[in-house]
Amino acid sequence: MERILVGRPIVAGRAEGEAIVSREPLSFWGGFDPKTGAIIDRYHDRCGESIEGKVFVFPQEKGSCTGSAVLLESVRLGKAPAAIISAEVTPILALGSIVADQLYDKYVPILVLPRENCEAIHDGDYLLIQADGKVRVNSAKRG
Repeated sequence: MERILVGRPIVAGRAEGEAIVSREPLSFWGGFDPKTGAIIDRYHDRCGESIEGKVFVFPQEKGSCTGSAVLLESVRLGKAPAAIISAEVTPILALGSIVADQLYDKYVPILVLPRENCEAIHDGDYLLIQADGKVRVNSAKRG
C-alpha cells in the first residue's frame, strides 16, 4: 500500500530508503557514531542499530550543538542516514547537513512531518522523499 505524506523541508532534497523508526529523541553528540553509522546511546531504543543509508524517523533531536559536527563527519565518511524525518525542527542537524553540502557537495535531506504522520511510518517502510517535502510511503508487509 502506498500513501503520500506532506512535510516541510528544512534541508530540501531527494532521498529514498528503508525507514528506521525511533520513538525517542536522540543526541547525535555521544549518541551516534559517525565512523560506523550506528546509534551508540546505550539508553536509546535503537542502540546498536545502523542508520547508514536509511531514512531515520524520530520525534526530535536533543543535546549538544556539536551534533551538527557529528552529522557532518558521517557525511564525509559516507556513513550518514539517507534522510532524517522528525516531528520537530532539527536546527542542529540541519546545520550539519548544510555545512556538508558546502564542504563536500553532499547533504542529508531533513524534513518535519506532523507527529501523527511520523507515527504512521514503521520500520521497513520504503520512503521516497521529494525536495518539496512530499514523502511516498510504501508500507512494509507486517504480519
